[in-house]
Amino acid sequence: MSNYTPPLDDIRFVMTHVADLDSILATDRFNHVDAESIDAVLTEVGRLMADEIAPTNVEGDRVGSQWQPDGSVTTPPSFKPAYDKWVASGFGAMPFEAEYGGADFPWITAIAVQEMFTSANMSLGLCPMLSQGAIDAIHAHGSDEQKATYLAKMMTGEWSGTMNLTEPHAGSDVGAVTSKAVPVDPADPEGAWKISGQKIFITYGEHDLAEQIVHLVLARTPGSPPGTKGISMFLVPKFVLNDDGSLGERNGAGCVSIEHKLGIHGSPTCVMSFEDATGWLVGNEHDGMRNMFTMMNTARLTVGLQGLSLSERAFQQSLQYAQDRQQGRAIGAPAGTSSPIIDHPDVRRLLMTQRAWIDGMRALIFANAGALDRAAGASDADEERAWRELVDLLIPLSKGLCTDVCNETTSMALQIHGGMGYVEETGIAQHYRDARIAAIYEGTNGIQAADLVGRKLAMRGGGVVADLLDEFEGYAKQLSDIDGLAGFGQRLTEAIAVCREASTHLGSIAGNDPRSLLGSSSPYLRMLATTVCGGLLAKGAVAASGDLQGEFTAEFLGAKVTSARFFGEQILPTVAGLLPAVLSSSDDLFALSADQLL
Repeated sequence: MSNYTPPLDDIRFVMTHVADLDSILATDRFNHVDAESIDAVLTEVGRLMADEIAPTNVEGDRVGSQWQPDGSVTTPPSFKPAYDKWVASGFGAMPFEAEYGGADFPWITAIAVQEMFTSANMSLGLCPMLSQGAIDAIHAHGSDEQKATYLAKMMTGEWSGTMNLTEPHAGSDVGAVTSKAVPVDPADPEGAWKISGQKIFITYGEHDLAEQIVHLVLARTPGSPPGTKGISMFLVPKFVLNDDGSLGERNGAGCVSIEHKLGIHGSPTCVMSFEDATGWLVGNEHDGMRNMFTMMNTARLTVGLQGLSLSERAFQQSLQYAQDRQQGRAIGAPAGTSSPIIDHPDVRRLLMTQRAWIDGMRALIFANAGALDRAAGASDADEERAWRELVDLLIPLSKGLCTDVCNETTSMALQIHGGMGYVEETGIAQHYRDARIAAIYEGTNGIQAADLVGRKLAMRGGGVVADLLDEFEGYAKQLSDIDGLAGFGQRLTEAIAVCREASTHLGSIAGNDPRSLLGSSSPYLRMLATTVCGGLLAKGAVAASGDLQGEFTAEFLGAKVTSARFFGEQILPTVAGLLPAVLSSSDDLFALSADQLL
């Protein structure tokens, strides 16, 4: 069972030479931050995660959170001390506005912190992750009083937050929610409401880590229209506050059970019951869906990040096991000896595939976060729009690809362990189990694919996708002039051509064959996202082939080039194999009746 080593050099490299950190820090929005400060913060965060958070991961899985008959939930014993150290560190407030106690750092730095936290212990890291979404929504749509009352302590983690969307009959169809909100005094538009209903799958809806939990609840007001247009958002605290801001009486929001899950056992997934709970409207009535989408980009990016983080943790453990485990005699080894399994070609393939995908996913996630920062720091409306378009395109790719690939890479890590991987005592199975949820929540990956072909591909008539592919063609040409990377450049050029053909086809059927459009959406997402990873790795390979030895060792830079070349020559060619599925109609998908599928 391995320890966790924060990949600080990998993070620094991708932030600087793929996501263009210097350009972010050059904007007026972030020019108060310098690279040296960021480096110092990430070093200290890495120490905290390795020494304090990562050791709690196994106990969290084996003990799990426990629901008590009084409705309370106890987390694993090691979680509270570790969480308290996280709160004391102040790093949770780093990307938020100074007005409410934050440090106003770029979002890309928060992504780096979240990567390490999630690798160290995904179950524990889910608590501040969910708080982040609630903070975003309150900051964007809450009243001045709500922001002044709740944000500071939520940013530090002293108070946590949740998003209460899903109901038993309404999963991804948020417009079907039936929870109700009734004004206490209809004549007071800023007064309290009484919230009633049941919500399911509420991560950290109840727990013992923070003294206060701030629930954001979607509900319907009297006379509201059906569907998503009739939904409003309400702030419902676990404890109603006294006039002086201290915690008062317990509100009518309680946990009636927690789910027994495949993985992330340390994270309580709650069924919440609201019984005339006191709450306050966030934003305007009927704007609940709009409010929710404020935090959707960062939430989906963070879930994509989970795919990267768990892949990294599982890879580290499988690499250590491959170095330690003696089995069989490798080619060229002396007769009668046993070799570490890392010397066997198939194990090497599993390790290299994990490593290359991790580099690709990290490039995608950090480029996406960097685009968010560039949009926030844009100097004019046109520049902001261009960066927002890129963000919108990369979000479904980040969430969909990284969480799908994580299922594959954690499986490879388990495979390297052989039969011992199927035994819980080695610990590798936990990463495999924990990873499975990420492709499901925050919008299943089928929803991400539908969003990609239904909305994002159509932006500027396909121009956003085309512009990004144009940029990657430039990197492909640069690869052709670097020793050992011409093959990568050729494969990237071929993948770009395939993506152009697929994009043109989907654009041509979008208006007249929606079933085929959606039927092709998942292979198209995999195709485009893999190519984007390849293009970003090409950018990094060009940089690593230059003069960066003042920043990184020659060994590190050589490994970056080799990993990128492996991706380009052995993973990127799979893009072409997806083209027939994208070009096919949906006829075969519906050619068999439900009975014939049996």
